[in-house]
Amino acid sequence: MAAAADDALPTVTPDDIARAARLIEGQVVKTPCDRSFSLSHELGAEIWLKFENLQFTASYKERGALVRLSALSEDERRRGVIAMSAGNHAQGVSYHAGRLGIPATIVMPKGTPAVKAENTKRWGARVILEGATLEDSARFAHAYGAEHGLVFVHPYDDALVVSGQGTVGLEMLEAVPDLDVIIVPVGGGGLIAGIAVAAKAIKPSIEIIGVEAALYPSMYNVIKGTQLPARGDTLAEGIAVVHPGAIPARLVRQYVDDIVLVSETDLERATFALLIIEKTVVEGAGAAGLAALMADRKRWHGRKVGLVLTGGNIDPRLLASVLTRELAREGRLSRLTIDIPDRPGELSRVSGVLGEAGANIVEVYHQRVFTDLPARGTELNLVIETRDRSHLEAVLAQLEAVGYRVIVKSTGAPPALG
Repeated sequence: MAAAADDALPTVTPDDIARAARLIEGQVVKTPCDRSFSLSHELGAEIWLKFENLQFTASYKERGALVRLSALSEDERRRGVIAMSAGNHAQGVSYHAGRLGIPATIVMPKGTPAVKAENTKRWGARVILEGATLEDSARFAHAYGAEHGLVFVHPYDDALVVSGQGTVGLEMLEAVPDLDVIIVPVGGGGLIAGIAVAAKAIKPSIEIIGVEAALYPSMYNVIKGTQLPARGDTLAEGIAVVHPGAIPARLVRQYVDDIVLVSETDLERATFALLIIEKTVVEGAGAAGLAALMADRKRWHGRKVGLVLTGGNIDPRLLASVLTRELAREGRLSRLTIDIPDRPGELSRVSGVLGEAGANIVEVYHQRVFTDLPARGTELNLVIETRDRSHLEAVLAQLEAVGYRVIVKSTGAPPALG
């Protein structure tokens, strides 16, 4: 039954992707595909980064959106389009619909980051926040579109959209013909399906590896035959899809070599590394490829690896949280609790020890009431900044050497990048 159903689905060919490339030329940024010398040195592989976060809307999604919009009839253009999206597809549809004079309505889940909703409105689309999940938004968008005569533009389960996304693969192999593997973030599957069709046609031996957040293993379940649950809040909300597209899934079964899962800590570390090392802002979904490489570096050792940085639309507050959490993991930002006598000069004494040790005090407050200490004692809470974990350990040793009992509260420490 599955094979029969698959045979009824539209397919995507290398010629379709070549036509899409000609169509979008000059209308979509041909983003750089550059070698990261620092990441290559640190991780033991030759790493090439495709900077789709440098698109005008900061995501590869506008490729597929433009191809789909360009195929509309005059009557369809006049009536307008509707799409559901967590953000990047929304911005791609809104921007190119605005350029082409096509009215656009976008349905987004209620939890969509504000930066994505606002950027979507900026290009003239009407934004409706409806549904707790992308699937809820999709149901509403289909019903609303049918009621108002709008053409539905699917973010991934559409052959034209898949063809547009596949142009990323063409550009990567044009820039680096001898890539051994391309690692691609996977949500609904449109991007990896298109890249796989394009890349395998050019270089049949190339490996195509998909990456999903472990909280949303939807394509992993399809390919591996597992039934892992898909739920929860993930940093990679752009690929938080419960059910992948049928058209992409068929192509993934045919062309993709493997799907791997990454943890939330992996995603945070990769987002942090790209900002600190590459000086580029990437959202959680966009960092998934690097997260997979960092989590299992032996698998890729010595190989020439292409990573797609799919988007850079991350909420500033979320990015700040990722940065501070990673600083804590590295021992550069720590929260200390110290029991001290409640008497004049004691805070100054602690500050002096920290200053001599080279630590910087970021925050400080006392807790006198909600503590089990004797009435003459107080709990001193500090957030301090140190150079690294070894410096933190030296600071703690100096505090303990003068008689203070210190409790460190920080997130777990992962292995260093190098």
